[in-house]
Amino acid sequence: MLTYCYTLTPDDNDTLLVQFPDLPEAAAVGENADNAKANAVEALEAALQMYLDARRPVPLPAAVGAGAVTLPAVQTAKVLLSNEMVMQGIRKAELARRLTLHMPQVDRMLDLSHASKIEAIESAFAVLGKRLNIEVV
Repeated sequence: MLTYCYTLTPDDNDTLLVQFPDLPEAAAVGENADNAKANAVEALEAALQMYLDARRPVPLPAAVGAGAVTLPAVQTAKVLLSNEMVMQGIRKAELARRLTLHMPQVDRMLDLSHASKIEAIESAFAVLGKRLNIEVV
């Protein structure tokens, strides 16, 4: 799973600014550390969805910070699928054709807020010539 670290910076209005070094578009504010972490989750998901919608490669996590947000397995798989599609130059319409699906089904497969089945994402990787591996560490 992907784990993105964030930094907390005290702001001049007694709040904490949350920033993700790996994703400059993701930022949030919290009244305290717990509130900042809750807001960080939403900010991260929104920024990642912007990357997916814009067909831009999502930077993989590398930075170290005060806190971290770990994406669930299905969201991680969706980010990696999107990155693979960008790398191969495959558009959603082509993926739909290869999977014999309708476009709304592929749209949902790349929507981080949709509860897609991991089997559907696994099938998408297969038609791209890749295999999805899940491991316990």
